[in-house]
Amino acid sequence: MSTRLLLATRNAGKLAELRRLLESAVPGVEVVGLRDVGDYPEAPETGVTFEDNALLKAREAVRYTGLAAVADDSGLAVDALNGMPGVLSARWSGRHGDDDANTALLLGQLADVPDERRGAAFVCAAALVTPEGIERVLERRWRGTVIRGKRGANGFGYDPIFVPEGLSLTSAELSPAEKDARSHRGQAFEALVPVIAQVLPHA
Repeated sequence: MSTRLLLATRNAGKLAELRRLLESAVPGVEVVGLRDVGDYPEAPETGVTFEDNALLKAREAVRYTGLAAVADDSGLAVDALNGMPGVLSARWSGRHGDDDANTALLLGQLADVPDERRGAAFVCAAALVTPEGIERVLERRWRGTVIRGKRGANGFGYDPIFVPEGLSLTSAELSPAEKDARSHRGQAFEALVPVIAQVLPHA
């Protein structure tokens, strides 16, 4: 009998990514998403750190479903803006999830910043919470540079203006598989897999 693990997201890409990572590493664990469980009221992300928000979402998922849950929170931390937009990344322009407006505002704020000072990192905190009260959070960073205009049609959010260290392509110009292998979220999920294997009962 398989153990169900809830990934607290409706993002099909995240689900597929965690399933790929877990299939071989943790046999007998079935990863399900929010579309696979009953609706519940999702609290606003009020944490001051990525870790706070990831834990908030995972705890809430456990409370309403009784399943062990994984949740993540991520965003872009820009050096010249003292780590902002950070946890406000998805609503930087004031409207949640308006990628074009968020990106345009950020590029405007960095317009006078010289190329050598445009360093940034995508940050992801991934949290595992179980009904028994076990909690683990891991954070990973993907360093790079913010360029002056958008390139690429893959990805979402700030991907088209972020060039990872060691590459000439933006995150939005990488294939989904390449991005999974390198990204902050891919790194955080991969690091969480052995923790899941240790904590969850499985076949």
